[in-house]
Amino acid sequence: MDGKKRTDIKSGSNVSIVLKQDQRSGKLTDGIVKDILTNSATHPHGIKVRLTNGHVGRVKVIH
Repeated sequence: MDGKKRTDIKSGSNVSIVLKQDQRSGKLTDGIVKDILTNSATHPHGIKVRLTNGHVGRVKVIH
């Protein structure tokens, strides 16, 4: 799954996100979802989340 729908993501999900500073390179960071920050049901660039380690980014892959 690609992380563009909020319903696909739950707190505790294992995901890969792209951080703001990595958007140009597309480098992915793996982690566990702590909070979902996007309020809308979908987002074309991916739902924004906060990981348990504190990193914030948009979900690109749901494992």
